[in-house]
Amino acid sequence: MPSPSPKPREAKLFRNNRSQAVRIPVEFELPGDRVLISRDGSRLIIEPVTKLAAMAELLARWKSEAPLEAEDDFPDIEDMPAMPEDIL
Repeated sequence: MPSPSPKPREAKLFRNNRSQAVRIPVEFELPGDRVLISRDGSRLIIEPVTKLAAMAELLARWKSEAPLEAEDDFPDIEDMPAMPEDIL
């Protein structure tokens, strides 16, 4: 990945179907094929998706969703006593 440019650069906006897209200059290229995008006032922040970021997003989504209802139709299973095993 190229090192970040110290000064801002103008980039081209265009339409891709019903979404707005931006052409990112090569010196701002990000790794991978997915990004996280967020807004800070009038600024858009674009960050590469890392495994850690993807996991954090997944956990946040799970936390915001209603918990699943557990179904009580599991069969009863007899709890058998542990049997000694010869491991040598």
